Amino acid sequence: MPDSPVPRPPARLDRSSLERVLARAAELQGKTGDSGDPSEEFTEEQLIELGKEVGLTPQHLRQALAEERTRSVLPEDEGGVASRLFGPARISAGRTVPGRASDILAAIDAWMQRQELLIVKRHHAERIVWEPRQDFLVGVKRALRVGGRDYVLSRAFEVSATAIGVDDQRVHVALEADFRTQRRSAVAQTSAGVVFGAAIAGSLLIIGAVPIVAFAPALIAPALGVTGARVMHNHVVTRAQLALEQLLDRLERGEFSRRGGDSLLGAIVAAATAIPTRRP
Repeated sequence: MPDSPVPRPPARLDRSSLERVLARAAELQGKTGDSGDPSEEFTEEQLIELGKEVGLTPQHLRQALAEERTRSVLPEDEGGVASRLFGPARISAGRTVPGRASDILAAIDAWMQRQELLIVKRHHAERIVWEPRQDFLVGVKRALRVGGRDYVLSRAFEVSATAIGVDDQRVHVALEADFRTQRRSAVAQTSAGVVFGAAIAGSLLIIGAVPIVAFAPALIAPALGVTGARVMHNHVVTRAQLALEQLLDRLERGEFSRRGGDSLLGAIVAAATAIPTRRP
């Protein structure tokens, strides 16, 4: 009679192996299209309970859930020709900061309206979208760069902030800025360069210039247009990215400044009072 097989002890996995197995299983399931019941959804508490079974702490799970809820999906045109030539039209920044979601969102709203000269476009419970103000005094303030600021976010088509509570003391904040109009200006500048170069080339051909000389402007003008437009667009986007990160730095340090006095009139009064008076 053959010997009965000796039962093997269950295999054990460390934390790193477990995470790789779960990620690979999800990848394989996604490739096969076997995603189960599409109507099946999980609550936050159910996900936390599932995480506990594999050794994940509720603190890290809640933060991961908050980051997932604020994750943005890039539009399809971000991979197009304009994106490759001039750079991205959308930028984003996110961080988990101390505070409550309502307080953090109120602080961001105050900052965007006072320091970046934006106005509320849409207001949801956990998300606010702003757009540039267009009134005359704001235009003067931008032109004079009152306070030494460049107000780079006011060049965006729209700016948004989403604040999701991680727990009673922390909030995950996601900031986004859409510079589609700025990039369209770059495309228009390049198109103007193409038309100008073609016009010069046509004029040179009419007056009998050598073809190699006549066609040079048709090649040089677009190249210069693309280079100049790309440099300008990237400068604006880089400065805007810095502005978003600086705002998150302030939130992380708890600097919820709501002080007034930054209006154009306030700046003029402050400058006037700084001028020394003449003694008789």
